[in-house]
Amino acid sequence: MVGEQGRVTGVIGPGLVGEVIVRVRGGAEAFLAYAMEPGERFEKGTVVVIVEYQAPRTVYVTAAYG
Repeated sequence: MVGEQGRVTGVIGPGLVGEVIVRVRGGAEAFLAYAMEPGERFEKGTVVVIVEYQAPRTVYVTAAYG
């Protein structure tokens, strides 16, 4: 899971629990998402990279570049 890219479907930011869709096992699954760095904000549609995974459905993300 760590290192996979996802697309934000629910805004991620300070005080918010966001959501990302990640391709998993040939399909797509939704995960609760938080920004890895305090103060970061990601709008819907932003491509992010998972830097930490907490079972069963929580990820911490940062911006995907390139």
